[in-house]
Amino acid sequence: MSKQIFFDSASDQAFKPKRFFGRFAIYLILLFWAFICLFPIYWTITTTFKAAPDVMKGNLIPWWDYQPKWLGLKSLGLSPNTIFVESTVREEFLKRFWNSAIASVGASTIAVLLGSCAAYGLSRFQYRFGFMRNSDISFFFLSQLILPPVVLALPFLVLYKELALLDTRVGLIALYTLTVLPIVIWIMRDQFSSIPTELEEAALVDGLSIWGAFLTIILPIALPGMVASFIISLVLTWNEYFFAALLTSSHAKTLPVMVASQTGSQGISWWSMAALSLAAILPLIVIAIILERYIIKGMAAGAVK
Repeated sequence: MSKQIFFDSASDQAFKPKRFFGRFAIYLILLFWAFICLFPIYWTITTTFKAAPDVMKGNLIPWWDYQPKWLGLKSLGLSPNTIFVESTVREEFLKRFWNSAIASVGASTIAVLLGSCAAYGLSRFQYRFGFMRNSDISFFFLSQLILPPVVLALPFLVLYKELALLDTRVGLIALYTLTVLPIVIWIMRDQFSSIPTELEEAALVDGLSIWGAFLTIILPIALPGMVASFIISLVLTWNEYFFAALLTSSHAKTLPVMVASQTGSQGISWWSMAALSLAAILPLIVIAIILERYIIKGMAAGAVK
């Protein structure tokens, strides 16, 4: 018995260094991956405060490789010495920012509301549309993402011209809603499928209608999945460039179009592009931090697969 205890303790002592080095290797890999993921953000922030020679030389460390300047924020009228001065560039930037915010938030909200209703129906009821069943209908929605945007460019351009929706926020919201709706339906269908039907049956026995059970019982449980769907839709619509550049000209242009416009015949205004990119990144980072617990719950509940 004493020999067995001795061997067990010896094996534990030998196992501890292996476990330590194993964890060390895992943390090292995670730190390296975090560096790879965060470096573009760091580069964008530092480039906002660089002059052209510093950008070309690849200087990275402020106050070590280069002296930071307010060039990027000054080009947008947001530097300390221009923030309280009238600036047409700042007005243009704020206009593009609000266009992006209204189009992305509006489209994501509508897509989550419509997509949740459609997904609930597909997860709870059996439909038949010709030869198509529920699984076929779900795949049909998802298959809409297979088409490249350039295929839809001419039809949408002609349609929006006939409907007088060119260069309007309403047109962008409608298009963005159609773009992200299949993703929301697919995510929320899995979310609703993971909720037991016994909850609705009990609610129906208590006298609630289908809509009453959906709004009071199912919807609060599915809230993390809805938030996850909303954030995914928000990221996709906020960063959308192709249709924003195609269907808008002046009034409804968005922030990604303004970022791309920093390239011209005289070269690239790196500091302005970096400042605009930073302004485009920050809202998504803030929203992700605020809604982090809902994202984790939605992913843990099987909302993102």
